[in-house]
Amino acid sequence: MATETVAKPRTSVRVGVQKFGTFLSGMIMPNIGAFIAWGLITALFIEKGWIPVPALGGFGTNAEGVPYVGLVGPMITYLLPLLIGYTGGKMVYDVRGGVVGAIGTMGVIVGAGIPMFIGAMIMGPLGGWTMKKIDLLWEGKIRPGFEMLVNNFSAGIWGALLAMLGFYGISPLVQAFSTGAGNVVQFLVNNGLLPLTSIFIEPAKVLFLNNAINHGVLTPLGIQQSLEQGKSILFLLEANPGPGLGILLAYMFFGRGLAKGSAPGAAIIHFFGGIHEIYFPYVLMRPLLILAAIAGGMTGIATLAVTGSGLVAPAAPGSIIAVLAQTSRDSYVGVILAVLLATAVSFLVASVILKTTKHSDEADLGDATSKMEAMKGKKSSVSSMLTGGGAGTGVGTAVLAGPIKNIVFACDAGMGSSAMGASVLRNKIKAAGFPDVKVTNAAIANLSDTYDVVITHQDLTERAKPVTSSAAHFSVDNFMNSPRYDEIVELVKEHNTEGATPDDGAAAGHGAHVASAPVDSVPAVGSGTAPVEAAETAARSDILMADSVILNGTATTRDAAIDEAGQLLLARGAVDEGYLAAMHEREESVSTYMGSFLAIPHGTNAAKDHILKSAVSVIRYPNGIDWDGKQVKFVVGVAGINNEHLHILSSIAKVFTNNAQVAQLEAATSVEEVLELFGKVNA
Repeated sequence: MATETVAKPRTSVRVGVQKFGTFLSGMIMPNIGAFIAWGLITALFIEKGWIPVPALGGFGTNAEGVPYVGLVGPMITYLLPLLIGYTGGKMVYDVRGGVVGAIGTMGVIVGAGIPMFIGAMIMGPLGGWTMKKIDLLWEGKIRPGFEMLVNNFSAGIWGALLAMLGFYGISPLVQAFSTGAGNVVQFLVNNGLLPLTSIFIEPAKVLFLNNAINHGVLTPLGIQQSLEQGKSILFLLEANPGPGLGILLAYMFFGRGLAKGSAPGAAIIHFFGGIHEIYFPYVLMRPLLILAAIAGGMTGIATLAVTGSGLVAPAAPGSIIAVLAQTSRDSYVGVILAVLLATAVSFLVASVILKTTKHSDEADLGDATSKMEAMKGKKSSVSSMLTGGGAGTGVGTAVLAGPIKNIVFACDAGMGSSAMGASVLRNKIKAAGFPDVKVTNAAIANLSDTYDVVITHQDLTERAKPVTSSAAHFSVDNFMNSPRYDEIVELVKEHNTEGATPDDGAAAGHGAHVASAPVDSVPAVGSGTAPVEAAETAARSDILMADSVILNGTATTRDAAIDEAGQLLLARGAVDEGYLAAMHEREESVSTYMGSFLAIPHGTNAAKDHILKSAVSVIRYPNGIDWDGKQVKFVVGVAGINNEHLHILSSIAKVFTNNAQVAQLEAATSVEEVLELFGKVNA
């Protein structure tokens, strides 16, 4: 009992630091391209660069004796911190938060007069969070017509106040912190103690705590040092691929079973791809191997310190290609030597450990991979190749590291078929006793790798996989009663039973969600990310009207039926002519046949601008229509803005999963009977 009590706080601390590091990483990583651009410009055009150009590098004077400003200084002083501040604010409160965060960041920049990365990582999220809280004060209280006026002026006024706070308040504090941290680093360098940082950095990498150190401290300090000295050793304290490569090479020669067989492929991914997490399971199999990583890291840092070598900008990802691309002109020998020596020392130490300890690599690699993913709070599409897993098309091919929390139905527009499929599966999962599992719908174009399970039409699965590579994928051809739904319910039961929850509920595909808004709070169905469940309370009373229901359609072909359903939407003033063309375009791409004699034609995701208001039309074809080889008796035309139409689609889905109610629809003699069967959706 005592052991359990002690372990929990440790876990929560680790998870807390991990989340904090992930949040910091979420501000830096999207902007790595800008850091690389700055690094290349610096390496090429500064006075000591490969191709010195005064006007670009910012040295020397022009013909009038005016000093050149160049690109290097303004980019590092203004562009990069503003990008970080904007990204941090956007993570908290979308674009509005990003704008206010960037305004506040400008105050810190001008107040300090030096690159303010730490200041940007404070002001960006602070601007987004405070703006969100301020908006809540008058939410729902603004008179119609004054929304834009209030929104613009509130953001402007608060942004100006934040800029002044940054200038007078935050800037001196951050400047003092940066100076203090820089002095600590300089002390370590002057006393030859910098290699000792590997004692903390290498274990932190395996525990996924490195982002807090790397992006929170090392990158900002490294940028400042690079600006002053033209390079920085700090960029390679964590990014050196040598220690991990040495461990993988040792497994190639002295490992056994699956670990030995998978090590060559892992080494290529690690060294050239820069995905360091690929070697973490190998260390977790043999915890003593952390000594090899530490020894290799210390050797690499010592080599850099002795040779006075460094990078001009961060190397991200930690690929040898990125490392060499950012190496200072005078540091190639030192950097290459640091990588080689780190690899050699790590290899030697790891080889001794592997040869002198008895262990079953073959049995434990899968367990170590699962342990790593549980610590990360997210299953890894890269490391799953170690055990033959990955995101596949069914239950047997996906590696899930924890309970299933988020399931998404994805279609081209995120408007119709996915919404109805989500409603059907949600009801099944609730009936199975798992009401906390979120089942949402989205457009494929708006998917992110934050879901545990992704369900798509069989023709769309290959489009969804690249952007949701960590998820288990299920392909269906019938959204109403696909047998795959039962498989998914069983998968939920398997992973969400008592005792299956990892630390603090960190679910697979859930830990990296910091960089985007929670899926159940995004309000735009037109953008393909709104949930059906939240929409069920937002139905408007005029979406499905009696004059949009026809009991005996006149069309005899699929395309004619689409036109007939579209014309009803057009007559309601819900769409323009362009939307009708988009309905046909959508059908040619992927069929909108749902099963149970139902088709729901709607436009593509790109056609949302052609929707004027939400509306649904319903047409019955008693004799049936050939819909790409399937018989369709009911055609539901869909045009939706925000969440307004999803309540109706959910009601329709419930009807068409009930054979008795489908039979009642077929026998209905009045429009009122049809509306009644759909649950008085407009009430």
